[in-house]
Amino acid sequence: MAPFSQPVLELAELLGTHLRQRGWTCATAESCTGGGIGYAITSIAGSSDYFMGGIISYSNAAKAQLLGVRQQTLERVGAVSPECAVEMANGVRNAVGADLGIASTGIAGPGGATARKPVGLVYVAVSWPDGVEVRELSLSGTRAEIMQQSIHDALALTARILGTTLPD
Repeated sequence: MAPFSQPVLELAELLGTHLRQRGWTCATAESCTGGGIGYAITSIAGSSDYFMGGIISYSNAAKAQLLGVRQQTLERVGAVSPECAVEMANGVRNAVGADLGIASTGIAGPGGATARKPVGLVYVAVSWPDGVEVRELSLSGTRAEIMQQSIHDALALTARILGTTLPD
């Protein structure tokens, strides 16, 4: 994987600071980011204090078997959906016993798109003890650029949930 931009590393470091302050742990459930969110988090020295691990669930079978994504969800709305992202985030929290789960699912391209689900459609979700939040992203660029932006946006969403005010 390519090195991360400074903003991604700053978000990962900020995330670690907030998790330490709360005494929380986190875990990742990744599809379209292929482990990149976990890689960004573990790029920060000392992240073993709060990062429990990640599950790269690229196939629907892995989403169901490892994260508990319901077959009904996969059949009704598909893997690239807000519902699937939420179930992934909740599922990884349950699978590893983390306080916070971060999930990504989407279409990084260049293939795999449909008329209803174009390249660049990504959902990121964060699950924590008091709730869950999901965001729809409409990204453009190369596969690598879409993956990098998804990683950035997942970390930014997590930082906002933990109380950080970020510039828009």
